[in-house]
Parts: sequence; structure tokens; C-alpha cells
Amino acid sequence: MSSCVSARQRLPETNLGTPPDHQAASRLQNGDAKAHNPGMVDWNDLKYFLAVARHGSTLSAGKALAVSQSTVHRRLEELEQQLGHRLALRSPAGYKLTELGEEMVAYAAKVEEAALAFERRLKDAQIGLSGSIKVTCPEAVGTRLLRSSLVADFQRRFPALRVEFVMSDKLLDLGKGQADIAIRGTEPQDEALISRRIADTAWAIYASKSYCASNGKAEAIADLDRHVIALFDVELGEHLINRWFKRIAPAARIGARCNSISGLLAAAKSDVGLVALPAVIGQAEAELVQVLGPIGELTTHFYLVVHRDLRDSPRVRAFSGFVEENLSGFRALLGGRRSAPTGSSNA
Repeated sequence: MSSCVSARQRLPETNLGTPPDHQAASRLQNGDAKAHNPGMVDWNDLKYFLAVARHGSTLSAGKALAVSQSTVHRRLEELEQQLGHRLALRSPAGYKLTELGEEMVAYAAKVEEAALAFERRLKDAQIGLSGSIKVTCPEAVGTRLLRSSLVADFQRRFPALRVEFVMSDKLLDLGKGQADIAIRGTEPQDEALISRRIADTAWAIYASKSYCASNGKAEAIADLDRHVIALFDVELGEHLINRWFKRIAPAARIGARCNSISGLLAAAKSDVGLVALPAVIGQAEAELVQVLGPIGELTTHFYLVVHRDLRDSPRVRAFSGFVEENLSGFRALLGGRRSAPTGSSNA
């Protein structure tokens, strides 16, 4: 399986209050301690509280924030010491929020969003049309973009602005600054994100020549049940491809689970079995045979996605404007050549 490049970014330390007395944290007993500085809160501690609330344990929260488990535990205790109240109680299953903790999560999330919006705007004002712009996209898309002339054309147009690709099949958080702009294969549901559909991508079923020689080709969609298939793994389990295979070929044996399109491609080339791939990728592989398709109902769409707070950013406007001006080139790169689609009714 292929591993993806991912980005993880910590919230910047922003001193909006008086630092707590670190020694006082150990004196908190069952929520009875007095607040060390009533009314004064170190807002940096809120991100640790939110991470524990979201992930359910200090270990998972530490991984999400790229800090140690002990750091999360200490900062949560310091926040509780400042407030004079317990926000979370430890249990064998992890951490469970107290009644006050449940109530405070919504307020803490609003503070987090306001701080992030402040940082996004400040960063944009400082950088302008220089520095770098982080573009996140699926691994397979990033590879094709880097091989194309589009990136070089953009660099010639904006020589002081460097494109930095963050390639991952996971959806990075634009609101938290993990990327400035995204090319995604799914339409965002977050109201804070603005998107525009820029391309359609056909998918087909592929297998290696040697697999077909040993196991025969699926002549119709109904034949898929008799073959071995590769699917996306658990994190991408609800992907359209997984849902389609489960509905069309519930009896097919699963030979591999992959965390990216590159992983599916590797599985197909390794004779694992039948694999659904974007036609633009499968058609470029001499080792593979297009067994069925393109499948009409597997057509996916690519969207250019930005956070609403950055839509007027000079860097984001430069990149999105470039995509707009070169839309035909991006559509060809993302969608490839199209042939008549096959529907599931052919089964």
C-alpha cells in the first residue's frame, strides 16, 4: 500500500492572558480548588482542552497536536486550575467531559475559530504575493501537476510566489491553516468553505495483464462477484468506489485495502485483482488492461476549495485566477480523455 504525505500543524502560541502558576496545577483536587487568577485565562490551553474533547484521550490529543501525552495532561490541568473547575474526568475508557466541560466546548471552539481567523488574515497581510502558497490535493493529482507545464507557467507568472504541494488523499483543514487552497475530489460540506467544480473524472475497472491471463477478464459488471478486488481502507471506507463495489459485487473477495489511489494502482500492477481507477491514470499504465468502463455512475468531480476568510487573499486569488484562466489544461489533466461510459444496467 502506498502511504500519503500529510500535513500536521500546531496552533501558534498566542499570549492573550497571564501564564498560570505551574506549581498550582498539582493542588487541584476534585474541582474544589480556587482559581489562581479569576477571570484570567491562558487561551493557549484551550486547544489542549478541545483536543481532549474531540479525541477522547490525552494520547490521541497529543498525536493530533504533535506534542507528548504528558504535555496535554499538564496543560489541561493548568486550564482547570485557572478556572477552578473540572472540565474532564479520567476513566478507564479515556476522558469524559464534565457537565461544565460539555458546555464550555462550544465557547472554546468559537475562541479557536476567532484566533485562527485572526492568524489567517495577519499571515496574508504579511505575505502578500510573495513567499509560498500551500496547495493540497490527492497524491495522484499532485504527481500529475508536478509533471505538467502548469506549475512552471504559474511560477513564471508569479516569480515571487512559490507553490508548495501537500499531497494527501485525506482532507486537510483549511480553517486551521494546514493548506491555503485545495483541489478535492469531493464537494465540501463545511459552510466556511467556498468551492467551484473544475473537472469531471471518469473511472474504469482495471487489472494487470497477468491477472487477466490467469483468472480471465470480467466481461460484464455481473462477473465482478467472481473476482478478487482492491478497495480503499477504513479511513476512506465511505468513498464512492467502496460503496459501489459493496452494492454491485458483495461476494467479491477483497485482496487489498489501500489508503490512496497510488496504493490501488500498485495493487493492480501487483496482480492483486480488479481495481477501480480514474481513467486518466489507468490509461497511462502499459501493464494494465481496462476490463470494464468507464462506469457512468462512478464519475467523480474535482473542486477548487478555499476558506471564505482567504478568498480575497492575494495569494489565493493569484492561484484560483490562474486555474480559471487555464481551466482547459486543468480539466485535461484531472479528467483525461473520455470515452462512452458503461452503466451498471449492463450487468
